[in-house]
Amino acid sequence: MIRKKKWLVSVLSAALVLGSVVTGCGTSSTQATQGADKPMKVSFDPGAEPKTLDPQMSDGVPEAIMEMNLFEGLTRLDKNNEPQLAIASSIDVSADGLTYTIKMKDTKFSNGDPVTADDFKASWLHALDPNAASNYAYQLYYFKNAKEYNAGKATADQVGIEVKDPHTLVLTLAAPTPYFKSLLAFQTYYPVDQKNVKANKNWNTDAKTFVSNGPFTMKSWTHNDSMVLVKNPNYWDAANVKLSELDFNLVEDHKAAATAFDAGQLDGLYDPTPEDIVRYQKSGILKKAPQLGTYFYRFNTTKAPLNDPRVREALSICLNRQDLITNVFKGGQAPAYAYVPGGVPDATPGKDFRAVGGNFITEDIAKAKQLLAEAGYPDGKNFPTLTLLYNTNGTHQLPAQAIQDFWHKNLGINVKLLGQEWQVYLQTMQNLQYDVARAAWNGDYIDPMTFMDMFTTGNGENQTGWSNAQYDKDIETAKNTADQTVRMKAMHDAETVLMKEKPIMPIYYYVQNYVLKDNIKGVLVNPMGDFDFKTAYLQ
Repeated sequence: MIRKKKWLVSVLSAALVLGSVVTGCGTSSTQATQGADKPMKVSFDPGAEPKTLDPQMSDGVPEAIMEMNLFEGLTRLDKNNEPQLAIASSIDVSADGLTYTIKMKDTKFSNGDPVTADDFKASWLHALDPNAASNYAYQLYYFKNAKEYNAGKATADQVGIEVKDPHTLVLTLAAPTPYFKSLLAFQTYYPVDQKNVKANKNWNTDAKTFVSNGPFTMKSWTHNDSMVLVKNPNYWDAANVKLSELDFNLVEDHKAAATAFDAGQLDGLYDPTPEDIVRYQKSGILKKAPQLGTYFYRFNTTKAPLNDPRVREALSICLNRQDLITNVFKGGQAPAYAYVPGGVPDATPGKDFRAVGGNFITEDIAKAKQLLAEAGYPDGKNFPTLTLLYNTNGTHQLPAQAIQDFWHKNLGINVKLLGQEWQVYLQTMQNLQYDVARAAWNGDYIDPMTFMDMFTTGNGENQTGWSNAQYDKDIETAKNTADQTVRMKAMHDAETVLMKEKPIMPIYYYVQNYVLKDNIKGVLVNPMGDFDFKTAYLQ
């Protein structure tokens, strides 16, 4: 997801809002009166218009931020990114790590319907339904027979999800999964009110039919403009929700958002432009948080000449990543010479997965030219013009222009740029209708697997056309053991295969740059790129 996660098909830098829209979205926090019985309102920009707010079908950062505040799973991450009981009242795990018996609190959806074990089961099976074509179906493959059901090789009743009674779930996993309680906090695991789904087929497209179970509920949604959330009176922990209103702005314009923030019309924004990062940093306004994410380019390995690993490596090693960060991105990111970012524990306590795995990319223009010549394109001669795809929400055009220049100057090849609106761009990548495409991935949980399994054969998030049997085998090994030493070795082996074949070109590791008014406290910003306003308040 991302998420993202998030989770995004590719977890991506979010777009920002037009100042004119912000003023129509509700009063900002600086204008709101405060007190125990007075409204607290905050306006924030999570990104673009959501592709969907069906949590079983969404896969982008903007959607993940909105859904985190609208929904809640069996667990919820705390300020230390540890899973805590949420809708679950207890979680008992069997000695072999395969069976989870979960008791649920007596809670309600925003419309008053009870949240039941059947709602969870039906929601999860919806994501796994082969006909649904959810990009995040694989996040549920941890259940016994889930992968087989998604592939049409098993039936729904064979999936390891059993409803014992309205408030009890018994989950059977295919293999021990050390991070499963964290997964239960992820968007694909949120419950959807099945009674409402049956009554309203397009329930998640209109505020009038939108039903959720989290800290906030949707009051209004003006598409491609704004979304207003209000405190959910039916939320089980409503006593600890301080904000009366949370306004999300959905228009794609970074500069206008910064202008609105400067004018006091917007309370916070996510991922400012490079110029505004520099400006806000100088003024002391910029805030930073760790972010578990990698910015990279995808190669369409089904198209010549990008089906040649030598060409893909040449394109990767002729760059100067630090130069791009210093002069173009300007966000204090770290150059990426491998795929999985730092901040993820390895098997040995105190060891970091990235530090143990080391680097795989050595920038070398002379070697890049040699590889291109070996592939049949000396000095770029007869190399076809490539099209570089990027999404127009966010600040991705300038980096694309810089990389276009690197490739032309260092390798003698020509590149055309193609910018597309967020949802069109996602579909173009999904359909493999591109040559090279900008992408990114934010981890959905803190484990290397959140990065590694997306490039397995047939995964909806792969989107490169690349497939490798050894890679698939290594990921399968890692998923079928609870032995952390075996798991981590298998994922290191898989990353070695990925970086040798290079269906992707890592560019940098993210840092979370954002601005938020100083009087707004209690917002949880996690490494997965999510902003959780459940405990937010105005000082």
